[in-house]
Amino acid sequence: MGKFLGAVILVSALLAGVAMYYLQVYHFYEEVEADGETDVMLVSLSSGAPEPVLYDGFRAIDASSSPIRYRACFTTTMSLAMLTETYEIYEAAEPLVAPGWFDCFDAEAIGADLEAGRALAFLGQRDIQYGIDRIVAITEDGRGFAWQQINRCGEVVFDGNAAPDDCPEPPQGD
Repeated sequence: MGKFLGAVILVSALLAGVAMYYLQVYHFYEEVEADGETDVMLVSLSSGAPEPVLYDGFRAIDASSSPIRYRACFTTTMSLAMLTETYEIYEAAEPLVAPGWFDCFDAEAIGADLEAGRALAFLGQRDIQYGIDRIVAITEDGRGFAWQQINRCGEVVFDGNAAPDDCPEPPQGD
């Protein structure tokens, strides 16, 4: 009887593990349909508002289970020199890993390009949801990547602390 119960527990654990893996890597993600205009936005230095930029070949995924699951890939003909003169650079960019099946987004390679200066990160949209910024990185050869990450204010508030003085108050109920 003990071997039977042990086998049942082992099989149950294996099935639960496979189900969790599938849910985390495949189930919650959905392809994002490109709208052709506002998929790639950068915050303007002059106005402080997000503005659309030229792009092509847009692919993106997102999941309603978390605000930081958004990932996108695209290309642009805009030069880094022009972009740096026009749009806000994001210093604290940390590309987040995408599921392996979304092969155009390699967080390690993007991070290496950012560290080596072969890519620059820009603020795409501040507080797309409270405490979450959209970041857009563009390489020297025009490849672009976008993701959402927790900003400084979000890190403090999500840890259960009061918002710092220079941060907006979180919405009630969050």
